[in-house]
Amino acid sequence: MPTTGRPGPRPADTPVRDPALQPLPGWQQTSTLTALQTLIDAASTVPAAVARRAEVSASELHALRHLSAEPLGPAELAHRLGVTTAAASGVVDRLVAHGHVERRPHPSDGRRTVVVLTDGGRTEAFARLAPMFEALARLDGSLSDEERAVVDRYLAGATAAIRTLL
Repeated sequence: MPTTGRPGPRPADTPVRDPALQPLPGWQQTSTLTALQTLIDAASTVPAAVARRAEVSASELHALRHLSAEPLGPAELAHRLGVTTAAASGVVDRLVAHGHVERRPHPSDGRRTVVVLTDGGRTEAFARLAPMFEALARLDGSLSDEERAVVDRYLAGATAAIRTLL
């Protein structure tokens, strides 16, 4: 078999030999850490792929995700998206044009508006994500309570580690 000059797959739970890939002395790239990195890499590609299929931008998709939890004012939506209020207004304008959201008067402050996900917007967002949710529900359902406790602890710790960078 010809060689490519690149190392082949490395057995799990062996020390990393390349110093550029070794973040700490004694670091061991375990199968769990490899699986976590694979999950992070896959998850990072989902918003762009789903947005492309739904014919919206990634920002619009993220806005739909935030609005699926609760109606938001334009400034709050801008804050959650990490954009200016002018940019968020453009996102909302495009989502309104698609029929995914509506601007409505704020329920307690008539001077303000809130952005509300329409039934069509909710259907669009969840239809695109349903295969992933269904597969995750099946996977979660296959775990025993003991296994779920271990996974919960690991994922909570991994999330805390990632958040040290924020």
